[in-house]
Amino acid sequence: MKKTELKDFLNAKVIQYNNPKFIESDPIQIPHKFIKKEDIEISGFLTATIAWGNRKSIINNANKLMQLLDNSPYDFVLNHSETDLQKLHPFVHRTFNGDDCIQFIKSLQHIYKKHGGLENVFFNNAEKNTLQNSISEFKRIFFEIEHLPRTQKHVSDPLKNSAAKRINMYLRWMVRNDNTGVDFGIWQNLSPSQLSCPLDVHSGNVARKLGLLKRKQNDGKALAELDKNLRKLDAKDPVKYDFALFGLGVFEGF
Repeated sequence: MKKTELKDFLNAKVIQYNNPKFIESDPIQIPHKFIKKEDIEISGFLTATIAWGNRKSIINNANKLMQLLDNSPYDFVLNHSETDLQKLHPFVHRTFNGDDCIQFIKSLQHIYKKHGGLENVFFNNAEKNTLQNSISEFKRIFFEIEHLPRTQKHVSDPLKNSAAKRINMYLRWMVRNDNTGVDFGIWQNLSPSQLSCPLDVHSGNVARKLGLLKRKQNDGKALAELDKNLRKLDAKDPVKYDFALFGLGVFEGF
């Protein structure tokens, strides 16, 4: 497939999948339950953190977590007591357990009280064409308070060759304004041109079949290769093609 044909094909798939119907079966539906900026970004971050495995299970557990946070995640993060945290102990999603959950709430409180919030942390460390250094620095700040060593595995570090799929997906949600009501675009200090594709098994396999990716592992080096090729198709909004790659893989078995 020639470059122009590939671009036309993928653009058509973006239109097909980047619409409100996508929300119905995707974890992004959780932050869509909220209106306040901080509620959206905190619920989105926690949902993205557990976004691996069965999608129905992800959505069910994310809903349970929001209920444990009294469906007011920002207020809970900012004003929780030690007693409030105890009810999080039974929470579990795969290897993310109640201890991890409590640590995340404490770290989020630290970020809002000491660093000006989630958007501010990512913005302060952004580079012109990438947020991968921002993600690495975010992890450092997230765990600069006393924490359980086991919890660190739930935040990826691109500078250690991770594709950081879940955080890149979260950043797509927050930064990209798609004008269709799927991605939020509430972080206006950052640009879609800085985003990287959430690389997973589905998007990686489709990208390889389309000649957008040669590296076999879904790691940081593969992400850099995919980023480079997606930017050739659309430098201003490269991660719109996440909808095409994911849709082709999950819904069409491409």
